[in-house]
Amino acid sequence: MLDDVHAHSGAVYLLAPDEPVLEMAVKAGLPRAFTAPWERVGLAAPLPVAQALRELRLIWVNGEEQMAARFPRIAVVLPYPFALAALPVATPVTVYGAIYVTWPGSRPPELAEWEREHLTAACERLAWRLERVDAGNLPLGPDPGRLTTRRTALAGGTAGSAEAARMAARLPHGLCALDLHGSISYMNPAAAEMLGVPAGALIGSPLWAAVPWLNDPMYEDRYRAALISGQVTTSFVALRPPGDWLSFRLYPGSDGLSVRIARARPLAGTGHTAGMPARGTARLVTISHLLNLATALTETVGVQDVVKLVADQIAPAVGCKALVILGSHGGRLHVLGHRGYPDEYVIERWHGVPLSEQIPGTHVLTTGVPAFFDSWQQLERLYPKRQGTQDGMASWAFLPLIASGRPVGTCVLAYAEPHPFPADERAVLTSLCGLIAQALERALLYDAKQQLAQGLQAALLPHSLPSLPGIEAAARYLPATLGMEIGGDFYDLVPTGVRAAAVLGDVQGHNVTAAGLMGQIRTAVRAYTTVGQPPAAVMRSTNRLLIDLGVELFASCVYLRLDPGPGRVVMARAGHPPPLLRRPDGQVRVLDLAGGPLLGIEAEASYPTSEFALPPGSVLALYTDGLIESPGVDIEDALAELGELLALYGDEPLEALADQLVRDTATAVERPDDVALLLLRAVRPV
Repeated sequence: MLDDVHAHSGAVYLLAPDEPVLEMAVKAGLPRAFTAPWERVGLAAPLPVAQALRELRLIWVNGEEQMAARFPRIAVVLPYPFALAALPVATPVTVYGAIYVTWPGSRPPELAEWEREHLTAACERLAWRLERVDAGNLPLGPDPGRLTTRRTALAGGTAGSAEAARMAARLPHGLCALDLHGSISYMNPAAAEMLGVPAGALIGSPLWAAVPWLNDPMYEDRYRAALISGQVTTSFVALRPPGDWLSFRLYPGSDGLSVRIARARPLAGTGHTAGMPARGTARLVTISHLLNLATALTETVGVQDVVKLVADQIAPAVGCKALVILGSHGGRLHVLGHRGYPDEYVIERWHGVPLSEQIPGTHVLTTGVPAFFDSWQQLERLYPKRQGTQDGMASWAFLPLIASGRPVGTCVLAYAEPHPFPADERAVLTSLCGLIAQALERALLYDAKQQLAQGLQAALLPHSLPSLPGIEAAARYLPATLGMEIGGDFYDLVPTGVRAAAVLGDVQGHNVTAAGLMGQIRTAVRAYTTVGQPPAAVMRSTNRLLIDLGVELFASCVYLRLDPGPGRVVMARAGHPPPLLRRPDGQVRVLDLAGGPLLGIEAEASYPTSEFALPPGSVLALYTDGLIESPGVDIEDALAELGELLALYGDEPLEALADQLVRDTATAVERPDDVALLLLRAVRPV
């Protein structure tokens, strides 16, 4: 497929059988180090392969600018000029996975029709082959270590290869070949002389690992840029101590890079960064993951988002089998999330353990000092009083999550095989946990605010609606998705002997202040109703109360006095959207009757009342503006659509009708305003 469309890299992802995750099965054209951050991709992730599978269509990104705008996670880790296409691998009945392919940035910005057809046909063929394999119960599983390369044959066969080597040896400038992993596969004598390292010590090692003065992330970045972008203009100049400058020009291909080394003139103002100990491509993976994780963590919201991100991206990168994120509450350990442990009992042992208990999880959480155990014996030796049995793992890293100078949790990484934890890996894991800790601190605060907001909202709204003779009732409340998910919309149903009062209102704002004022208004309306005030007086009293409170917030309200015996309703309105009345014959009327201004504006405002009939079988719909207002939609059109839904589904049970009326609003990704709905149906008393 890559050859057909002249692409230079790509990968196949398969859908995991038991979770909504895409796992990389095979790749071509790039080493694992480059793609490691995306070996496991959640279906909801903002990445091209996930979007292609979600939407079952081709996703095209034509270069750096589009990548930065649409998929910033990739652009941060791979800030190079390249184009990408992602396609789903699916039959009409089964989804198997997705594919991506990349091209150098020099290609045309638009995907040609013939390229689109070739890619689509290749994915369809793969899907049908996977279906046949699936039907035969043959295993489908990822093999992320497999790297497919396309090698170019050398004219003349073996004899040609030998002659090419002799020709390169006669040239005065240095030549060397790097494979896709950056390891040196060939070097002529001139290159070895310029680098100051014997050729035998270089073959098989990454250039920046074998040559100490090239041990700088900047030079690795140039190698990555050349390999991913496919541009032959990639070059850099490096200082060979004590004072020799060398230029390196990189020529990328489908199976590696050719490097031309020549002597260069000293560059004014060019400095040299001293290299640090490296472990070849392992350091490259670390840089990629740090960048990718830092970008992804900015998108997390709650604690479970952080746990999922660590499980999907960090755990595969560091090779651990399981992980646990621990916090504290009330002086005891609290399990915030976990992955990889099949036995829930292992997790339950930690939950609720006093912080004074001498176990690694509490010690790391209280001291902020990491702990590494490469064997069960070492763990038992250092913590002999530790209670519990083996958890099936062989090595553990207990890492403090420190944010704002204090521990906010502990990240436990468990390995299925013995793991020695060398010093540089310990430093990397600690750095990763520094990023995780900052996201976890924000997530804990967010979750606490959400719990507070939801608890406050639930306390201020009726827990249930009373049963009334001759009246059926149903209600719905949906918080806004922006901010604290709390608002000022409210409803209530108050029995008053043979009569009843229904009220629905909307206090300005979507915050704790609005919610608190809403609770005061609802309580006041209920009190004024209970003492027998008529609808107009209830509105006037509530208006004066709002002005006396001096909160500088307004509120809209609609108040109904229901008399189900004779089937009559008296209504008073304060700047609120008009209710809808569905008659027994299915016709819907907008009750845009007389009313007064918003509550809290004018102390001496009056609120005229209107009376109308409510025969058995009629349905009244009271709602707030969040149900009918949305960007780009005319409010009259939205009200007409609500009336059509009420006419169409008005004979259904009231709970089902309520679900139908809020269905589109409830499933919206973003809801800028909260929504309250109160439905009332007149029935014949039994």
